[in-house]
Amino acid sequence: VQLQASGGGLVQAGGSLRLSCLASGRTFSSSAMAWFRHMPGRPREAVSSISSESRGSEAIRYYADSVKGRFTISRDNAKNTVYLQMNSLKPEDTTVYYCATAEIEPYYKSYVPRYYDFHSWGQGTQVTVSS
Repeated sequence: VQLQASGGGLVQAGGSLRLSCLASGRTFSSSAMAWFRHMPGRPREAVSSISSESRGSEAIRYYADSVKGRFTISRDNAKNTVYLQMNSLKPEDTTVYYCATAEIEPYYKSYVPRYYDFHSWGQGTQVTVSS
């Protein structure tokens, strides 16, 4: 699986960006997807994740406390793409964002994404929020 992230850029505080991650391969709909970010000097942080929808059930979503109410993750299986809508951006959101994919079964509602669960990563897209 190859992942290509895009959508980063420079925005003022309070602004919005939408990140996209296009996945190659035929297993997208059965794969969990996640967005991570990596702040200098800190471990890679899971920002948000979404479970697969291969069984027809509603997707399970996770959000880090720091982004709850501001970020929304979604997926379009027909386009093999996962999105991260980022609203009310803050300067502390500035960093590189990575998308990643994994097969996680079972996927519990309480699941907190861990970077070592994910086997394929995109190249990262820079998000810069000015104050």
